[in-house]
Amino acid sequence: MIYNKINLILIKKMLYIVSTPIWNLEDITFRAIKTLNEVDLIACEDTRTSSVLLNYYNIKKPLISYHSYSKITKVDKIIEELKAWKKVALISDAWTPGISDPWYALIKEALNNDINVVPIPWVSACITALSVSWMPSNHFLYLGFLPIKKWRQTLFKKLQNKEQTVIIYESVHRIIKTLNEFITYFWKDLEIVVGRELTKKFEEFKRWKVWDILEYFENNKDKVKWEFVIIF
Repeated sequence: MIYNKINLILIKKMLYIVSTPIWNLEDITFRAIKTLNEVDLIACEDTRTSSVLLNYYNIKKPLISYHSYSKITKVDKIIEELKAWKKVALISDAWTPGISDPWYALIKEALNNDINVVPIPWVSACITALSVSWMPSNHFLYLGFLPIKKWRQTLFKKLQNKEQTVIIYESVHRIIKTLNEFITYFWKDLEIVVGRELTKKFEEFKRWKVWDILEYFENNKDKVKWEFVIIF
């Protein structure tokens, strides 16, 4: 009995923040696969999406959905599992959890309950695109997805005086609108980089002036798919 109590003291409650591939399922670390095989429970953004990756590596673990619309009760459920000495991994649909995804509520609650939070790192779409962008990478500003309405114009005006490389994400539904806004708030000859379908078969990077990239996507509607990374 005393031995078991000593073991419980030595074994920490663990929440692993595990990075997963952007799209290509082979872009995953050995450590990530090892961790996912060793945990008791995997909290994921979408169980159907995550199952594709887990099945590819024959990882059979109980799944629980946890995403930006999850209520606090879902956080409480995961925390209870951790308090019961279950090892839990948190993954998102793609790349590193917490980058453009509001996972901080769970992480904060875990830390408040003296649960060890361990990063299993990899990379995110913004760094992947920046590495091949030809733009300065020693000093950059990452903004994720821009506001849809509120503060959007104010933010664009602030970026007119930027002194570093800026990276943003954009959805398929707003990419054309955003490129038009670049022309409005900057100028049509501004050179930018737009990446799409990163790590997939049809991965594409356009390193042109805003006007040329806007024209390209307007004339090639079949290329307007998935999410985009814009660097300028």
